[in-house]
Amino acid sequence: MKFSFSSFPFKTQQVIAPLTVVIISLIAFILDSSLSESLVYQRSLVNQGELWRVFSGHFFHTNGFHFLLNGAAVIMLWALHGHFYTIKTYSFVFVVSAIICAVGIHWFSLDIDQYVGLSGVLHGLFIWGAIEDIKAKERTGYLLLFGILLKIAHEQFYGASEDVAALIGANVAINAHLWGAIGGIVAILMLKIRVTGPQSNRIN
Repeated sequence: MKFSFSSFPFKTQQVIAPLTVVIISLIAFILDSSLSESLVYQRSLVNQGELWRVFSGHFFHTNGFHFLLNGAAVIMLWALHGHFYTIKTYSFVFVVSAIICAVGIHWFSLDIDQYVGLSGVLHGLFIWGAIEDIKAKERTGYLLLFGILLKIAHEQFYGASEDVAALIGANVAINAHLWGAIGGIVAILMLKIRVTGPQSNRIN
């Protein structure tokens, strides 16, 4: 099989949303010292009413390696599933995954006082993309879905890679991956209800 850039999903609807995520994350990384104090998820400040942090905190990273890993993952998912992307659908799955990820951490992972990074949200997008593959009768969808579920289960039982933790300079928040994936599943169900409802309008 010949490699061709034309095989990648370069339509505006397929590119704008993931590109926006990378750009916002880059701005947050560059201006971290100015913005993080006001925008990063911190349990105590969320408890005091600063609820925007459950969303904005995902765009920040612990160091350059963390940013590059997450940025590369955004691009990888776009390469895998970008042909399914639209601005509205990608944004919807992203927002639902981000909020459920942070709320899950806030309510059930009481050992986490501060959280940054896109990895939780990316697990939600991965789940959604794999399901879209399956709906499109692409056999790789089953393999991808099994792989991401196996990864999450492995992390829950055995913990995260120590090498990754050393690279990003922080503990890997494995529960964020779990809650982000659950967020992706919730987003899928919400999209299905919207599509199959009596007066549904598909999110495009």
